[in-house]
Amino acid sequence: MMMYGLVNRAIQQMVTTQHGEDVWKRIKAKADLEDLDFFSTFQAYPDDVTHRLVAAASDELGLSGDQIMQAFGEYWITYTASEGYEQLLESTGETLPEFLDHLDNLHARAGLSFPKLQPPSFRCEHAADQSVDLEYRSKRQGLAPMVIGLLHGLGKRFGNSVMVEQTASRDRGDARDLFHVRYSDQSVASETNSETDSDGVSHDHAQR
Repeated sequence: MMMYGLVNRAIQQMVTTQHGEDVWKRIKAKADLEDLDFFSTFQAYPDDVTHRLVAAASDELGLSGDQIMQAFGEYWITYTASEGYEQLLESTGETLPEFLDHLDNLHARAGLSFPKLQPPSFRCEHAADQSVDLEYRSKRQGLAPMVIGLLHGLGKRFGNSVMVEQTASRDRGDARDLFHVRYSDQSVASETNSETDSDGVSHDHAQR
């Protein structure tokens, strides 16, 4: 399978921003990619290139592959917004549950720019207690930790506190990956962040 260079560019940006250019050069060398000067956003690369980068980053940074993928999933939300896809994100939903409902539509629209895209599929079941059961299906293995990171990144985007529990896993032999997502209400979070001085003046940090 093939993955677009936008993903590898995001890994590079995450590493250089958080750990520096020298660390990235060592990761590229460990991944046997030192002769590759840059990743082209719209060029498709074998999935193996991404797997090698993650394995090399895991070795260089002393983190597990799952930790790398979760951190990358969270970073992906801000990265894509900064790379010209903010309007696409905005049109997908104005709240966390709305956004999750329309993930497949987001990937369909992204496919107009990335015709070889092989996106995952998501299905949501919402509950009244501000939780969502999110089903994730993909032709690729091992990306569930990235989904967990994505959910946390989306929580930050929408100002929600998010708790994620993976309740089914293909890596454990289940037929699908399933996540139970609990999220705070934005108005409750706003009230929690309001502080009142002794003179009775309220300062709502969520509105600044």
